[in-house]
Amino acid sequence: MKKSTAMMLGTVSSAIVLAACGGTAAETKDQVIIYSNADDEAVEVMEATLDEKGYEGQYLIQSFGTSELGGKMMAEGTKIEADVITMASYFIESAQSSKSMFVEQSSDLKPLDGSTPYALPILGNTGSIFINTDLLEQKGLPVPKTIKDLTNPIYKDLVSFPNIIDSSTGWLLVQAIVSEYGEKEGQQVLADLIQNAGPHIESSGSGPIKKVKTGEVAAGFGLRNQAIEAKSEGFPIDYIDPTEGNFTLTESVAVVDKEGDDALALEVAKVIATEARTDLLEQYPVALYEDEQVNAEHIPAHLKKWETTLTVDLLEKHQAFFKEAK
Repeated sequence: MKKSTAMMLGTVSSAIVLAACGGTAAETKDQVIIYSNADDEAVEVMEATLDEKGYEGQYLIQSFGTSELGGKMMAEGTKIEADVITMASYFIESAQSSKSMFVEQSSDLKPLDGSTPYALPILGNTGSIFINTDLLEQKGLPVPKTIKDLTNPIYKDLVSFPNIIDSSTGWLLVQAIVSEYGEKEGQQVLADLIQNAGPHIESSGSGPIKKVKTGEVAAGFGLRNQAIEAKSEGFPIDYIDPTEGNFTLTESVAVVDKEGDDALALEVAKVIATEARTDLLEQYPVALYEDEQVNAEHIPAHLKKWETTLTVDLLEKHQAFFKEAK
């Protein structure tokens, strides 16, 4: 989620050295190829967990931007090189619907939003408003309670948010606006917000929190856990759960339906979904399964869910909605 969805090919994870595996992935039948759109921090957790559980040298992780990996999934289907994919759940849903490219996984996990037989959620991100308390006080500005509050001209050039065209974090903002105000009023709210943000519409999901931390802007919209972390580090940051709702996007792990034995790929996916979950939950404190607990500060006041299943088609519709508001 912090990673921009701009089209870009990530680098091969530095923690995996091909030479130690005796050759390239294509030459090693017993090596599971993992494609991932996850942040570096999440990839590090996956690597550490797999190594600890005895899979060192049996896997290779390649990182991609969300758009590029999604494009590969939709274009290549089961012909994709990857054996395992960790990816935005809405892309996995859409790829399975159009390509039937993933196999069923057995698990005792009970996702809060219901389960699918071919994907297991591994992390979640929730949106919120955050503010620089010092700058708000310095400028005599009120603390915003809603996204719509940020359209007030008093916040002109003092607001930052991610562009939904480049960052899936921006989708959390658009979902909240459309859900609360509908498309007609919502487009005006979004247009006013775009006007107020001016040059501070970011291509990266982490862009707004960086500008709020440095005091370049007074308020932003982005990932809730980033604001909580910044506050705990001593920055003059606070977070506000907008009454329009705290929407969440998840990332899941799925196993590609390949000819031949997929036992090792299924093992690797299960380790990522189960054994790595504790450390992933610590970094991305959003409960995804029954019986998971997070600290009270990580429980949003206005947690909401989009009324239908999130899909690539819906994302594209909301991207068009954003373009029209501009």
